[in-house]
Amino acid sequence: MSHHHDHDHCHGEATDHDHDHSHDVEADTGLLDSLFGKVAIDKSWCLNESIPGSIQTVFKSWDNRLDTSCFVESDSDEELLIHVVFTGMVKLKSLFVWGGASSSAPHSLRVFANRDDLDFDNVTDAEPTQEIELVMHEQPPEYAVRTAKFNSTRSLTLHVPDNFGADQTTVYYLAFRGEWTEMSDAPVVSVYEMKPNVADHKTKNESLAHHSIM
Repeated sequence: MSHHHDHDHCHGEATDHDHDHSHDVEADTGLLDSLFGKVAIDKSWCLNESIPGSIQTVFKSWDNRLDTSCFVESDSDEELLIHVVFTGMVKLKSLFVWGGASSSAPHSLRVFANRDDLDFDNVTDAEPTQEIELVMHEQPPEYAVRTAKFNSTRSLTLHVPDNFGADQTTVYYLAFRGEWTEMSDAPVVSVYEMKPNVADHKTKNESLAHHSIM
């Protein structure tokens, strides 16, 4: 059964994330090493969501984690494919994916690190970085990840293939814990300089000196 909550006020929640939230603030409210505010909301997306853009409303602060008026719900079936982009490099420790205590809560979760190429055509055959069996619960459970496999995470793709028996899947709260490091925007520039034309038999390729500068 589909939910009929009012989504209108939820879209304002996502704009709050445009500001820089330190994890110290989140720690004071109960979530140490929170990555709240470190998600690039405008670059994150969800496939098969019933309301376009509703995925942006589930990145909530710890204080608002039990707010069920803001959610993302699947459309044509129970499957969801969520792509989360971070604003820096993340060493992921754990995550929260919460759909409440009803049958529409996500059941299985397949987590992919740094995969920007996944959609419903190829995700089923792709090898996940980690698979997690989720539970129905009144409070958002925390699921640990194998940190060694998520040491340098720029993005996560979360594939929810099923729920606990409902026609649609619902997610109310999505959050992450870990260490965040700012990434440099400076590109690596390659400069090729032609050597002087000397009287030898070097090929053109051998006459190129390759220098990399930061």
